Amino acid sequence: MNNSLKPYNTFGIDKRAQQIVTAHTANALSEAWQQAHAASQTVLILGEGSNVLFLDDFSGTVILNRIMGIQVEEQPDAWLIHAGAGENWHRLVEFTLDHNIAGLENLALIPGCAGSSPIQNIGAYGVEFKQFCLYVDCVDLHSGESVRLGNSDCHFGYRDSIFKHDYQNRYAITGIGLRLPKQWSPVLTYGDLTRLSPDTVTPRQVFNAVCHMRRTKLPDPKEYGNAGSFFKNPVITAQEASALFIHYPDAPRYPQIDGQVKLAAGWLIDRCDMKGHRVGGAAVHRHQALVLINENNATSQDIVKLAHEVRRRVGEKFNVWLEPEVRFIGSVGEVNAVETIA
Repeated sequence: MNNSLKPYNTFGIDKRAQQIVTAHTANALSEAWQQAHAASQTVLILGEGSNVLFLDDFSGTVILNRIMGIQVEEQPDAWLIHAGAGENWHRLVEFTLDHNIAGLENLALIPGCAGSSPIQNIGAYGVEFKQFCLYVDCVDLHSGESVRLGNSDCHFGYRDSIFKHDYQNRYAITGIGLRLPKQWSPVLTYGDLTRLSPDTVTPRQVFNAVCHMRRTKLPDPKEYGNAGSFFKNPVITAQEASALFIHYPDAPRYPQIDGQVKLAAGWLIDRCDMKGHRVGGAAVHRHQALVLINENNATSQDIVKLAHEVRRRVGEKFNVWLEPEVRFIGSVGEVNAVETIA
């Protein structure tokens, strides 16, 4: 096994795959999958590797999804965008703004490619992918047929979708369709965005503010390998939240439509004094506790042990048990991340 996966995961973990194939079309992707399947090999379809942690060498074929292309269609009240799954997400956000199309600015600088955005239902600063998703184009890996799933078919949840569950081994995403209304309403509910005036702010100013916040808080993967936010922001019941806020009245809170309350995982980790905490070559980032970094040739086990320690400390202090947002990949495919770090 001499096919290094190090260039294909932003953690920079030096694991290997039995075979690596690059697919530029839906047909090439399904054919590569079918060939590997016929050879009884396990298959992993990978975008930019910005949300994965390789635990072991991968014993099968890794298919790099590099389906490109962006098309724009104008309607009276909205812009329709189609993007190939292999397009870089941030470049897609920049593309829309360069063409005076607003709506995605809060999602700037989220690492990864367009095809990964529905899987995680990516979100940041009060905006989620599902708000703009019109459809997700897929290829049925077994038959090679193209399938278009509407927004409701994707079963979007918080950092979740049907692509992480029922459709994980059935469909591969080949493209996404977005609908961006021409009537733009800025979302200014988080961080530095709250200082901007909703009456005068422009989409580009929101974009610049988001980029500034992310660049000052989050490490560049080229300097320190990382997968962005390692843990999901936990969502707890209103009763649990009331009990927590008695002891920690300054805890950030984000009420949800269903009455539950979302907490800031980074704040919880920070209150456990874990910034800079190290296990082997892995560390909690010193400026953003939600990010675990490959500080010095970390192994995947270093990161797993560090994640275990973070989860344990937060759980013991707050009785809130964090779950990884990052996907854990074992030798034959994805494994349960919570069980791995428990």
